[in-house]
Amino acid sequence: MAADATPALQDFLTWRLHRLAKLTDRQSIDAYANRFGLGVGEARCLAAIGQFAPLSVKDLAAQANLDKAQASRAAQMLVERGLVLKSASETDARGVVLTLTRTGRPLWRRVMRLIGQRNADIFGCLSKAERRQLEAVFDRLIAHADPLQAASSPAPPRNQG
Repeated sequence: MAADATPALQDFLTWRLHRLAKLTDRQSIDAYANRFGLGVGEARCLAAIGQFAPLSVKDLAAQANLDKAQASRAAQMLVERGLVLKSASETDARGVVLTLTRTGRPLWRRVMRLIGQRNADIFGCLSKAERRQLEAVFDRLIAHADPLQAASSPAPPRNQG
């Protein structure tokens, strides 16, 4: 390719990552719906609450890789199904914390097994060494991207007093 030629869209790593995510999301959406009657957002929230509880809705959104509105709607659906308990935060009078109920915990375990199986299916074409290498590369990319995200966020207002 000439130095001034524009690369093809499919040659960009970000495009490939997004494509892989979309392909695997479609399969996950079907699996969560067929096995558990859950939407993908609900399944991600259930997994995150089970792993990291107690969580605020804001923290849930971050852990489930959803925006706050999506996380809030999914959490409410899980509460209505009796899988998640929403209780008042002891540290924030306006906030809530989310934890699994007794009914939610066994479903969380089943969802986690499905996530494990989905990962095995997706990465099954790689050797153990390749999986370890890919995990290390992703860890580096995530560590590299996190400070960039924090740097791109608007600065908090300065104290004018």
